Amino acid sequence: MKELRARDICTRELITVTPDTTIEVLGRLFIDKDISGAPVIAEDGSLYGVVTENDLISTEKPFHIPTIINFFDAIIPLQSDAYIEKEIARMAAVTVDDICVRDVVTVDEGTSLQEIANIMTEQKIHMLPVLSDGILTGIIGKKDVIKAIATKR
Repeated sequence: MKELRARDICTRELITVTPDTTIEVLGRLFIDKDISGAPVIAEDGSLYGVVTENDLISTEKPFHIPTIINFFDAIIPLQSDAYIEKEIARMAAVTVDDICVRDVVTVDEGTSLQEIANIMTEQKIHMLPVLSDGILTGIIGKKDVIKAIATKR
């Protein structure tokens, strides 16, 4: 039996969003299309990021006041200013750009099912964009991997 590759299991009918898609439109899209995430595409057509249900849900997570240490009359926060700024931006999110993941792990069309499963498991990734010569050609979700494993056996 031939080893399955990303090109064999990915979803090719892509539902994408742009960085300026509103949070409300994104939520409606997830519900209407019964999807758990989507690639974010820049104006030039390149992959900008990925946004998932978890990213959307995190906008409702409460902001925790940073823990501080009072040390010889100095106040030392235990979280960085960047962390605090990121948390405030997340709470005030209006567009996909405010919540999407920009550092995206991708695979190419020739990546094996075993490698895909390994990446998803070790890096706790639920969606993997599939690229061919840097162009987005598909998306692999957990369900795609499960179907591939089930049909392989």
